Parts: sequence; C-alpha cells; structure tokens
Amino acid sequence: MSESIEKGEEEYLAHSYNSRNLGHLLRDHLEGVASRMESFDPDPDYLDLFRITGLLHDFGKYQTSFQKYLREGGRRGSVPHSAWGAFLALQYKLYEAAFAIDGHHKGLPDKADLKDDCDALMNSSDEFRDTGKDLLLNDMKLGEDDFIVTPFQIKQSERELLIRYIFSALTDADWLNTEEHFNSEISTQRKAPDFNADILIEKLEEEIARKSKEGNINQLRNKVRDFAVSKAQDCISFYSMALPTGMGKTLASMSWALRHARHNNLKRVIIVLPFISIIDQTAKELKRIFGEEMVLEHHSNFNEDELANNEIASENHSYDDYAKRLATENWDFPIIVTTSVQFFESLFANKPSRCRKVHSIAQSVVIFDEVQTLPKELVLSTLSMLRNVQKIMGTSFLFCTATLPAFGKTDKFNGIENIVSLVENPKEVFDATKRIKYSPINHYQPVTISELANLVLEKEISSLNIFNTKKQTFLFYDEIRNKAGFRAFHLSTGMYPVHRKRVIDNIRECLKNKENIVVASTQLIEAGVDFDFPCVYREIAPLESIIQSAGRCNREGKMRNPGEVYIFSLKERPGPMKQYYSLADFANTLYNGKEELLFEHDFFSEYYRKAFQLFIPEDKYNIEKNRQDFNYKKVAESYHLIDNVTTPVFILCDESRDLYESIRYKPHLSRNDYRAMQQYSVQVYDHFVKDNIGKLGREPQGYWLWHGDYSNEYGISTENPLLIS
Repeated sequence: MSESIEKGEEEYLAHSYNSRNLGHLLRDHLEGVASRMESFDPDPDYLDLFRITGLLHDFGKYQTSFQKYLREGGRRGSVPHSAWGAFLALQYKLYEAAFAIDGHHKGLPDKADLKDDCDALMNSSDEFRDTGKDLLLNDMKLGEDDFIVTPFQIKQSERELLIRYIFSALTDADWLNTEEHFNSEISTQRKAPDFNADILIEKLEEEIARKSKEGNINQLRNKVRDFAVSKAQDCISFYSMALPTGMGKTLASMSWALRHARHNNLKRVIIVLPFISIIDQTAKELKRIFGEEMVLEHHSNFNEDELANNEIASENHSYDDYAKRLATENWDFPIIVTTSVQFFESLFANKPSRCRKVHSIAQSVVIFDEVQTLPKELVLSTLSMLRNVQKIMGTSFLFCTATLPAFGKTDKFNGIENIVSLVENPKEVFDATKRIKYSPINHYQPVTISELANLVLEKEISSLNIFNTKKQTFLFYDEIRNKAGFRAFHLSTGMYPVHRKRVIDNIRECLKNKENIVVASTQLIEAGVDFDFPCVYREIAPLESIIQSAGRCNREGKMRNPGEVYIFSLKERPGPMKQYYSLADFANTLYNGKEELLFEHDFFSEYYRKAFQLFIPEDKYNIEKNRQDFNYKKVAESYHLIDNVTTPVFILCDESRDLYESIRYKPHLSRNDYRAMQQYSVQVYDHFVKDNIGKLGREPQGYWLWHGDYSNEYGISTENPLLIS
C-alpha cells in the first residue's frame, strides 16, 4: 500500500483526499505504478522502459496549479497533466513512453497529435517547462541516469505494438494503484486464482479418462490428442489444429495448451470464439472440468467506457461474481473465454478501458476457434499484429478450425512463417470422418423459394435449411409452415436470445423423438449449435460457411447411410452482399462437379490462397500504413470485425417484464443489468432504427425499447415481416 498523508500537510499529491480524509502522495503513486508495471514481467529488454513510463506518467501533477486543484477543488480536467509527462519523456528520447503517457487518460494519440501536444508545451512560457524536472528528481530522489534506457532494435510495426503493450500496462497499473487509494475494499476482492498447470492438467486427464475408448472415432480422437500433446514442449510460436467437426478440438487443444504453458512458463490460456452462442457452451464445459472459479467469460456488448464510471461496488452480488466482474477489466485470470470482437478490437483499440487488458495477452497461450470467420479484408493486418504480439509479448497462438485458412507466408501473401501443425496426418483424419454426401440442387442454377420448398417437402425427412438473409429465411418459413406432415421452426437474429434458445431446445426435442420437422434458419446455426439432422440444405455461400453448415448433418455419424447436404442458389440475391456472393460463386467454381473436394483438407488452403489473391485488396483500410505511421486513433477507427455496427433493442414482453421493472427507475445500469438485458434484446442495424423510429423509445438510461410487434414465430416485427433484412 502507498503511504498517505493527513489533510493540510504540504506534500505533492497524486490524488485528492479519500473517504478517510487521506491524500495520496505523488511520489508513492509514481513508484507504485512503476513497480506494478515491472511486476507484469515484460521482456528484460523492455523492463526499464516499463518502469520509467510509470515514473513519468503523472509528472505533470507537480504543477503548482494541479496541486491547488487537488486541495481546493475545481472542474475535472481543468489542469491537464498527461502531456507534461509525454513532453519530459521526449526530452529523454523515450518515444514509446511519450505515446503511452500522453494517452493514458484520453487514449493513444496519432503521431501528429502527440507532436502538437508536446510542441505546445515546448513553446509555452510556463516556468514548469524548465523547473518541473528538478521537482520530480528531488521528490523521487532520482538522478538523470535513472531515465536512460539501453537501445534495442525492433521493426516499426513491432515498436507500434510495444507502445500498445506499455500503454495497456500503464493504464492497468495506474487504475489499480488509484483504486487502492480510493476503494481499498475493491482492491481486496481482486484475487484471481493461480494458474497451476499441473492441477489443471490433472483435472483434464480425469475428464478424458471418463470418455469412451471404444470405436474407431474415439480411438482416432485419442491418437490426434496424443500427437498434439507430443508437440507441447516446442517453443513459443504459431500452431494449427485442423480437425473435422466432432473430433474433440476443445479437449485436444486444451491438452496441448496447458502442457505448452507449463513448459514455457506462460501465465494463462485465452480461448477466442467467433460467436456468443459458442462461448456460453464452451465456458460451461470448461467450468465443469476445471471448476467455476477457474474460468472467466468476457463477451459483453455494452459500452465499457460508459460503464466505467457508473458502476459501484456496493451492488448485490457474491464475492466470486464480483471478483470475476473486476477481472473482465484486465483479464487477470487463469482461463479466459472471449469473443473475436472483444479480443481483436481490443488489440487495435486506442481507448484506455478497452486496451487495459491487452498486456495480459503477453506470455499466454491463445486458442482461436473457427478462425476462418475473420473478415478477409482484415486478415493481413490481423496476422501482422499477431506476428508482433508473438515476438514482443512472448505469446503462443493456436489456430483451430475444420477449414484452416492459408495463413502461411508465400511469395504473394504476407502471412506467418512456420505454422506448426498439431495434427500428424490431417488427410487421414478427414477421410476417416466422412459422414455426409454433397449434392447440388438444379446443378446450382438459381431456384425460387417455392421450388426449393417443394423439393424439401418431397424428401419427407427432417431437414435444416440455412439461408444468407433474414428475409429469405422468413420467405421459406412462410412457404412451408402450414404444410401437412411437418412441424416448422424459424430461427434468426430477429429473435432475442432467450426466444432462440427455447426454439432450439424444442428442435432438439423433436429430433430426439424422431419427429419430422423442417427448420428455416439464418447463418446463426452454423457454429455452436450441435444439431444432428439427416438432411441439410444450404444456400450457396463462401466455403467456410458450407463446411460449417454440413457439420449439422449426421453430426454423430450414427446414420446407416451418409447424411445429405444439398447446396442451392436462389434467384433473388440482396444487393449489399456483393463480396459475400463473389466469394460464394468463386468457391462454387472450384467444387462444381467435383463435390468430393469438399472433404479434402488441402482444398481449403487452395480456396483461401486464391480468395486472398483475387478478392482481398492490400491494406484496404490503410491499417498497416497507419500502424507504421503510429496513428493509433486512425487504426482504432478503421479496424472493425463487424462492418455494420448494430444497436441492441430491448424487447418488452411477458418474460422480460420483471427485468424491465427492476431496471426502469435506476439512474445507472450496471454490467449485470446490461448482461441480463442482452438475453431479451435484438441487435438491429442503423437503417432499422431510422425506418422504425416511431416504434422505438429511448429510455432515460440510454437504451432503446421496442414498442412495435414481436412475433412468437419470427421475432421482431415491423408492419410487414417480409421487410426484415
């Protein structure tokens, strides 16, 4: 704990007086932040730089005007201090520290903005420019030599990432040290369990021992896992695990990851998944194996910056729940399950609250599941960032998927060199797990929804029918829902999550009872929903979506004959999905008439390699250029996994009414409130908000409430459900 002083004593303060009427000494704050940054254990080459950044970050608080502000009060932010620390860091030629310090409250700046901030101080007549450094050195009992860093040589993009690393560590250390002063009761609850790889491995082996060893598939799973484990003592690097659906990726990847972490003295395992629907079930499985207290889920959609100042510690929740909520701020936890959006957009962000967790990615094992879902126009900039993280932060990455993209470096693609495969013979595994047969509808010539519906119903077996848009999904559902002999279901993101889960449970029950059903669904069904249909129809799509959809057919391999997957093209295509259908048509040219290629592991790499060359412009959003130029704000504005930002709309219905009444009159909503609301919210695009503004209400806390109709069949409803896009 830092030393404090009584009110009235003439010492330099870092923060105003707390509830116990104690001030926070500035020298103790600077030393405390520097020590905590060292404790994050960066590479020895950067250790001095981390420490010095902590020592300089609040240098500007030595201003007489700032000390007066702390003691006498005033408007928050009326005496800026961050730029002074950056200014002094530049005097010592510590450019990395200057970026981090200048942005530690407002966010990492663009290079030109940092220059403007520091030039303004250089040209000012403020005497602090000339006298401030002596105040710091005298108060801290330091000399000029304490701010000298041994030079190191790294590439430009690596230096850009190093600044992010330092910025994240500074942000977290600063907030934690400040929290000790103002909210010591919160600090005491920040106690993450230790990452003990030996104990976790033992629990995982107990789980594996309970699995059946009988049958060819189980024997193959064990063989695959054993080979992966044999590679666990390799160095920190990039790895891949290309396995078909049903081959036990989760257990195999964790078996390798825990041993790899133990061998390389890594701190945690981070599992990154593309969809919230998969996160829930993956986290549930890991908690069952390792214990509830060892696994942290972080997949919130709410605005972290808005909540940072609103949430209070006195809310009614258990110690463990609150400790986990605190851990979402900085990922200080043994096993983390999170979303691609949360992981990647944090890496490319510039805001303090979003970046605070980034330093915890260092010295970790990161497992990407279904990595093929990355938007292709962001692949090059993402791989570049991951290369930098691997080198500068000492992190190992594992790419897991049934359709591994061609991420390796070639003459025409600046990918990753030396990705080590954790599967000894992928072809053998894929050949041994064939459970389906692919066939075209009408030789891939476009059909109408009505024609497709007739073909589906003629089969007289249960089928899952997957479309590219909500409108097409509803049109098909509308066509078949009243046909005799079948029970019809509709699934789309127009339904709030609790509603979708209820429908999914009903579908599972029907399949279990061998009841004939037809399901119309959007792409939300492609991952994380373990349906097992005898027949799947999939609208033409990029290759990864075709393979994912096929994973819902004869999933357990228990059918006497292969499952049937039919690929079709519709006559009506939506305009805004040009690149999506370009990739879909390109993939189709590769397998048209040669559908057996869809089983070939090497075929996926060929598709991705050609797709990257044909369809992906080099640095489309200038992300790499802006990284090279140290333009952090511009990078954050350009990197988005989801192009069309959505807005959550809360659906008020019978089952959400109690929740609504419990939050209705709260002045501020907590993370727990927002998380509960997500289960009854539908994500809509901006055009939907504009087109239906008369049916939406803005509640006092800032969220949207839907006043329009909501259908128990297809979800959020405008006057004409066919207008849902």
